[in-house]
Amino acid sequence: MAKSSGKRFMKLAGMTASIAGKAAKNSLKHLSSDEEKRLQARSEMMQDVGIQIAETLGEMKGAVMKVGQIASQYKDVFPPEVATALEKLQKDAPPMPYAQIRMQVERELKAPINELFTEFEEVPFAAASIGQVHRAILPSGQKVVVKVQYPDVDENCDSDLKQVRMALKVAGVLNMSRKLQEQLFDKIRQSLHDELDYIKEAHNLLVFGAFHADDEGLIIPKVISSHSTKRILTLTEEMGESLTTAATWDNSVKQKIAQRLFHFSAGQLFGLYRMHCDPHPGNFAFREDGSVVAYDFGGIRSYSNAEVQLFRRFAYHAVKGDTTALEQDLIALGIRRDDEKNVPGEFYQQWLAIGLKPLSIAPYQEGPFDFAGSQVHHEAITQMRTSLKYFGQFQPSATTMMLDRTVSGQYWNLVNLGVEIDLSPLVEEYLETPKY
Repeated sequence: MAKSSGKRFMKLAGMTASIAGKAAKNSLKHLSSDEEKRLQARSEMMQDVGIQIAETLGEMKGAVMKVGQIASQYKDVFPPEVATALEKLQKDAPPMPYAQIRMQVERELKAPINELFTEFEEVPFAAASIGQVHRAILPSGQKVVVKVQYPDVDENCDSDLKQVRMALKVAGVLNMSRKLQEQLFDKIRQSLHDELDYIKEAHNLLVFGAFHADDEGLIIPKVISSHSTKRILTLTEEMGESLTTAATWDNSVKQKIAQRLFHFSAGQLFGLYRMHCDPHPGNFAFREDGSVVAYDFGGIRSYSNAEVQLFRRFAYHAVKGDTTALEQDLIALGIRRDDEKNVPGEFYQQWLAIGLKPLSIAPYQEGPFDFAGSQVHHEAITQMRTSLKYFGQFQPSATTMMLDRTVSGQYWNLVNLGVEIDLSPLVEEYLETPKY
């Protein structure tokens, strides 16, 4: 174990040293270049750095790869070149040999695998960065899925994150104050620890299962406590089709799915003050009656009453187009820097015109929005280029980081579902006049 930890450290330290050399060389080479050349050179270097980080992390199973995946999900924290390279790490990892999986199951559940299960499929049906999922049958005949964490992943977690942060820092990627760096990486560290603790995930499944118990068509698997530990999680098998298959169904079915995905996220935020923050399409399955099955309750974020009311107020002011109040909300959320520099109301209006379209908010969008043909993401990129001069007044926020990830993830789920729907009645349902 110490040997493999040492190897990991050397690999990561080598990556950091190499990146530091690249950054120094790039600075020296372009000392006398004009601004445009410098920006171009920096962009090329960032691309190079992103690929190097992704390749190094991709070779190492476990926490370090999970760190890379998490980093790729917080696009507002990292330059686009680095985020794009790290996105590769979100793809399925190659599975671990069955012999190691069996040893881990038997070590954790303290019994031979053929006593614990009458059947246990050797080939996993899903593999990710920190573990893999196998179908099995309990002695009672109950069909289950068993999530098995790779050995020793949790032991390397903090040192892996520290090394990745150092590599990003020496590359000059973390363009933010030390205090904000601490806050953001603290949130990433916390979400990593949460995902590595299956006891915590089992508790989340119970809480969210109870919360959604009366929501018809929202299905959350149940925990089999007798076959679960900190590193093994056994759940009832709840199957459904992939998002790709659901995209071929009638629009009426797709509308039910879209409504349920909306209720799933908004209901939790405004009703439970806790939220499933990993809306990756692989974490949902769909049925032809419009039902949605939700998996993977490791990445949960809890919010205070004050934070939830602030989110509600922000959304209310956005829908009303009140840019003066909206700017104050952004300051309170830590997104808009609290300084004297003026950002015109027109800047906010332009962003509202883009961001509120998918929700069918008038006057930006009248009637159902066609997610299949959505240009919103392209419009946002174009708008970014024209509003660069104001971007110094904004920064990533530790408060909204997981929420941003959830909202953008659900937007992409609806785009890939290809649904045409008017979501404004649902928005109104959640945005009664905020209490000040």
